[in-house]
Amino acid sequence: MGERIVVTGGGGFIGAHLVKRLVHDGWDVAVVDNMVRGDASRFAEVADDVRLYTCDVRDQDALESAFAGAEVVMHLAAINGTENFYTQPELVLDVGLRGALAVVNAGRAANVPDVVLASTAEVYQTPSIVPTPETIPLMLPDSLNPRYSYGGSKIVTELIAFNYAQEHYRKVQVFRPHNVFGPNMGWKHVEPQFILRALAAQDAGDAAFPIQGDGSETRSFCYVDDVVQGILTMYANGGHREVYHIGSDVELSIRNLAERIGRIVGVDLDIQPGEAAFGGTPRRCPDITKMRALGWSPEVDLDEGLARTVAWYRENRDVKPANDLM
Repeated sequence: MGERIVVTGGGGFIGAHLVKRLVHDGWDVAVVDNMVRGDASRFAEVADDVRLYTCDVRDQDALESAFAGAEVVMHLAAINGTENFYTQPELVLDVGLRGALAVVNAGRAANVPDVVLASTAEVYQTPSIVPTPETIPLMLPDSLNPRYSYGGSKIVTELIAFNYAQEHYRKVQVFRPHNVFGPNMGWKHVEPQFILRALAAQDAGDAAFPIQGDGSETRSFCYVDDVVQGILTMYANGGHREVYHIGSDVELSIRNLAERIGRIVGVDLDIQPGEAAFGGTPRRCPDITKMRALGWSPEVDLDEGLARTVAWYRENRDVKPANDLM
């Protein structure tokens, strides 16, 4: 067995893909996940090679036990999903803040030398520079808007990462994933929602496809396998007390995303603009110069990644979980 690594949130979308890759790379892998939002079936193919700690990431005592002997902890546990930011802000904040504190303190208590924490592009919201470098100021536009429960929790997570136990850790890194997508990513993100609606439109013979806003908002979508490779490249080649943007630097409008999904599904969608969500960001695209300097860049073409994702949701469209956090 290789060195021991612990992934919090290993039953989540990115976490499970990371877990599978780590097992294949020869790591001794442990997962911390209470499976409230995660699902162990996501890493079923390597489950026999993974030690699962079914505990809450806010439980420091449980984390200390799980972290014992680890070379590195990768902290990905969170309540993600844009819909959850609006409907479950208290839980989003509680897991985000108390989880980050518990992780860094448990890592110190268990003498873990390295810790990697997942942040988000939401920490800088509407940037003044696009593509956006890691040095952009972090921003909370409106504390009254529950949308920012997630971004706010991740701003504090970054502060916790770099200021708690900074004398203890050999390497502390933060990565900000940008619009990661792929098979089995949950049900409350734009890609699965668009895919399921396009499939329903095809079945109904009605191509009407309402969207929020006029579709001119842009994002940069990165396939999950590329993001996992980015995390591992960052850890291997990146520095201590550094932040890295991991994502694609190809900017795409939401309208174009819907059109691409429609083509892959096989339906010519009649995209109908609607009212924009309050607090949305007009443009988002990361500057990945810093990651490119470490030897990483995305490799999976957007349409190829979307085709793989559409195929999974077409096959699994009737197994949407009852869990309202998914």
